[in-house]
Amino acid sequence: MTPFEGRTALVTGGSRGIGRAIVQSLAQAGAKVAFVYQSNAQAADQLVSELASQQLAVSAHQADVRNKEAADRIVQQVVEQWGRLDILVNNAGIVRDTLLAMMSAEQWHEVIETNLTSVFNFCQAVTRPMMSARYGRIINMSSVAAEFGNKGQANYAASKGGIEGFTRCLAKELASRGVTVNAVAPGFIETDMTAAVRNAAEAEIKKAIPARRLGQPQDIAQAVLFLAGEGASYITGQVLKVDGGLTLGGF
Repeated sequence: MTPFEGRTALVTGGSRGIGRAIVQSLAQAGAKVAFVYQSNAQAADQLVSELASQQLAVSAHQADVRNKEAADRIVQQVVEQWGRLDILVNNAGIVRDTLLAMMSAEQWHEVIETNLTSVFNFCQAVTRPMMSARYGRIINMSSVAAEFGNKGQANYAASKGGIEGFTRCLAKELASRGVTVNAVAPGFIETDMTAAVRNAAEAEIKKAIPARRLGQPQDIAQAVLFLAGEGASYITGQVLKVDGGLTLGGF
């Protein structure tokens, strides 16, 4: 029996990068997985085809995660299709990096709404079915930037800091109903989102990481699988850093 046989999961931002690795890992561990993507239909179709060829249950849903009605609709569709929703991974996120003095209101709101408001949208949508089932695993994607900050990322760090505070509050609200709520805070992970920074300073970044390598999407996926599994049933309201030791500081 696979670890997640009989479980269903929903992953936002699931068509590429970290989200793709999470969808693949959950499906290969036995879960039925639905994922949300915004615009890259080709990447979404490729992922569905890849997993379907392995006889794994997966479905793709196009939506803007900033839209509350879309979140409600997708959660309802998943519950109607598979009869339950056990795991939610809020992974959708963007960056619009620039120094605050030059940051537009649009750049601020786009990041806050995509990264943080989407977490509210999908968490609120799954709360009732999970509470009724008296079981659930919610994992929200934060970042080490929430704690340590980066120049030019006031909007991004604020959104991730908000996710961590939100995670702790919701964990307290849902714990008595058998629902855990945790966050994962990646460090430098080799994805499209970090390409610009890596291209400019990859050697320096690696020197700052005790593990002396960049993280891979699969490193984050494995942390998500742990928090989504039965072995993490007594862990809630926590932020798990997956950063190769980057945030330890020192020399």
